[in-house]
Order: sequence, then C-alpha cells, then structure tokens
Amino acid sequence: MYHVEIYQRVRRACHVEGMSIRQAAKFFGLHRKTISKFLSFSIPPGYQRSKPIYSPKLGEFTGIIDAILADDKLRPKKQHHTSKRILQRLRGEHGFTGGYTIVKDYVREQTLRSQEMFIPLVHPPGHAQADFGEAVVVIGGIEQKAHFFAFDLPHSDACFVKAYPAETTEAFCDGHNSAFAFFGSVPQSILYDNTKIAVARILGDGKRVRSRIFSELQSHYLFDDRFGRPGKGNDKGKVEGLVGFSRRNFMVPIPHFPSYEAFNEYLEACCRKRLAEKLRGHSETIGQRLQRDLSAFLPLPTTPYDACIKFPTKVSSFSLVRYKTNDYSVPTIYGHRDVLIKAYVDEIMVCCGSECIARHARSYDKEDFIFDPLHYLALLERKINALDQAAPLAGWQLPECFSSLRRLLESRMGTAGKREYVQVLRLMEMFSPEQVETAIKQALKLGAIGFDAVKHLLLCIIERKPPRLDLDVYPYLPNAKVLTTKANAYSSLLKKVAA
Repeated sequence: MYHVEIYQRVRRACHVEGMSIRQAAKFFGLHRKTISKFLSFSIPPGYQRSKPIYSPKLGEFTGIIDAILADDKLRPKKQHHTSKRILQRLRGEHGFTGGYTIVKDYVREQTLRSQEMFIPLVHPPGHAQADFGEAVVVIGGIEQKAHFFAFDLPHSDACFVKAYPAETTEAFCDGHNSAFAFFGSVPQSILYDNTKIAVARILGDGKRVRSRIFSELQSHYLFDDRFGRPGKGNDKGKVEGLVGFSRRNFMVPIPHFPSYEAFNEYLEACCRKRLAEKLRGHSETIGQRLQRDLSAFLPLPTTPYDACIKFPTKVSSFSLVRYKTNDYSVPTIYGHRDVLIKAYVDEIMVCCGSECIARHARSYDKEDFIFDPLHYLALLERKINALDQAAPLAGWQLPECFSSLRRLLESRMGTAGKREYVQVLRLMEMFSPEQVETAIKQALKLGAIGFDAVKHLLLCIIERKPPRLDLDVYPYLPNAKVLTTKANAYSSLLKKVAA
C-alpha cells in the first residue's frame, strides 16, 4: 500500500498542476492504472477482498473442521482445538496436504460466525436478580471460602450482599429475608439461574417444578419468579456483574473479620455507601434511582419467612440428634423421642411438640459433636461414676471456685459429695452461671460446703435478702440448742413487784 504522502503528491500534480496520467506515471515511476486509482479516491481506500478466498485443497475438509468445532462447544473451554491442532489432525487422520494459513483463516471465520450477539436491554423499576458468588476470606483467624448472596436491582443498580459459610437452602432463604429487610419491601419479580434450591427439575417443555421450600418462600412474600436459560449466565447479567464487582471492590484485599456477623456488617455498609455513587451514563445517583424501584415494590409481610430446614428425626440413646453428619445434644429426658430439627444458617433448634428443647450454634465441620453439658447433668446425678469420663463435660471451662467446691465435697462425703457437686451444677439449668459462681464463692467464704447452702445463698442473691442457713442439714457442725422461755415463767417476778 502506497504512503499517503505520495498519494497526495500524485493527486496534486494531476488535479492542480495539470499533469497528464502518462506524464505522472513517468514522473513518479508508477503504472498508469495506479495513477488512475489515485485520482479516483480522495484518500487511500485500503485493501479489501471482493470475495472470499477459495481453496480447492480445503473444500472437502470443511465438514470435518465444522464437526470438530461443533464438538468443542460441548467440551471444557480449556480443551478446545486450536487451529494448529486441527491442522495436525487433518494431516494425520485425513491426508490433508494444504497449509496452515487456509485452515487458520477458515477456523477464524467460523468462530466469528458462531459468536452470540446481544440486544441492549432496558430494565423497568420494581424487579430484581439474585445469585451466589464465592470469595476467600479469613473468619476468626481461619482462611476459608465464603459464599455470598448477591441481590441486584437492575433499574437502579442498588445492591445487597451477605456472606455465609456455605451455599445452602437456609442461606438462600435467609439472604432473601435480609435483602427484603434492607430495602424495606419486596420486588415484583426476581430472576434466578436454575439452582436446585429453587428448581426441583426442568420438564421437557421447559417448565420448572419449584422446590417445596422455594414455593413456601414465594408464597410468603408473593413475588413472581423468572429463570434464565440453563448455562446462560448472560440472561441475568446484572447480578453476574454484581458478583464480580463485590468480589473486586468489597473483598480485596482478603477480608479479615472475627465472625460472619462482623463481616456482614461491613458488607452492608459497603452497599449503603454505594448508593451515593453516580454510574456512567446516568445523571442521578444509585440512591435517587432506587426511589423509583421502591415505589414499584410490594409491601413486606408483618413477619419474615422462617428461613430454616425442618428435619424430623429421633433422639438416640446418647441423647443426640444428627443433622448433616453432625450430632447435637438434647436433654436426656427426651431420649428415644421423636423430635423436629429446625436448621437455620447460624443455629440448630430442636423441638419436641410445640416446645423448643435445645439450641446450638450451628457447626459446618464434618462429623462434629456439639454438646451442652447441662443436658446430661440429670442423668449424671443418677450415674455419678461416669462424672470423670463424661464426654459432654470434657472441655467445659468453669471458674476455679467450682473445682474448689468439688474437692471439699468429695473429701468430706466421698461419692455423695460428687452427687452434691452435680446438684450444684444443675442449678445452672435455672440460674445463670455468674449467679451460681457468686453463690459458690459466698459458700466457700462462709465454710458452708454443700448443695443446700449454695442453693440457699443463690436464692438470697436473687431475692436480695440476707442469708439464713438451716444448719440441721450439716451434722458435722456443732449443735447448740437454745430453749424457748415460756411466758408464765415471769409470773413469780410480777408477784414480787406487786409485794
């Protein structure tokens, strides 16, 4: 292609200075046809093919190349054929004798033709998109993968993000509860991918069968649902973008927080701060556009959805119930009973009938045992010889005064002292550990070593009355009898005064 400078000189010589095409060709050393082309266009038109290159050698192999490219679409992206690998297969398997360039050009052309095109969309107010993302975080000093629920309003670009230890059904429902509470109302519709949490199965005609818990959530809040095409993340591109935006802007560098509660407080603050931003192509802030979204939302119900999995089971002979490989304790009085586990994101609740009989912080470890020592004290009182080997009491950190009380009780009463010690521990079934600790310290100070003394002092603390101990229950203390004086004993004194 000729330089623009020579192009300009030729045109000036002919159009301004009157030089003929023959003279210009001789003067500039160019062909007359080239000079004619220079005079036909004001600027160099560039080189353009008038029709695609036809290669006779490639013609009979195009079907094979098309089949390879079609099969690649079903395979992992990192294992797709390159043009070089296609050439190797054509030569080795099919006897192709052509060169690399014609194969490369054909593959490029077919790849460009197969790329999907998109239509710009406009998003009316009152609708939302939801999805989960992942990020590495450090919670409580432990590096782990957090799963965060992302909730995006496409019209205003307002967002809500909340992190969880796992992408579970409970987290999915709790994320909706928290997002609706954050915005103060409910979108008209929410767009999802085909997560198994919401979609039990997809029928042949494309209809979705909703899961039971998703239907309950939808019935509670009355929003409509929409689902993208399987494997097409661009159908919900707004929330897909929010997942990446949140990870890059809210979680870089790797967040360090003592708990998920603290981490989620930080994420909520980030979402609120973003409301003041003004995005490219908009004259209003996100918060200003959010008002149009909220005006089209549905009102919140009076109570949030009970975001838990309900799982009926039976208490084992060890007074344990199992949920997802982990065992949680219940009071031994409910042994072998049918109960209902209510699994929340951060809590496991065990119910028997209408009564909640146990609560535990939820564990996301595998094959873990979560004990509440108080659940086993009633049984230990009867099976006192198991006190030192009871697994539920292992690792139970109690103040030093508890150990002092046990040593004194066992030294004075032996096995009966162990039983009284367990009875003292059982006071924590009704009173706080701090109150029981205070009563034990007072009993040790007074030298009143025993369950009745601790209980009496504890009741005095509660009722704020001075202690009055019943010493009859302590036979090892000195017994002093004080006689009661009768009123008629003073009659003789009255007679003397009268005389």
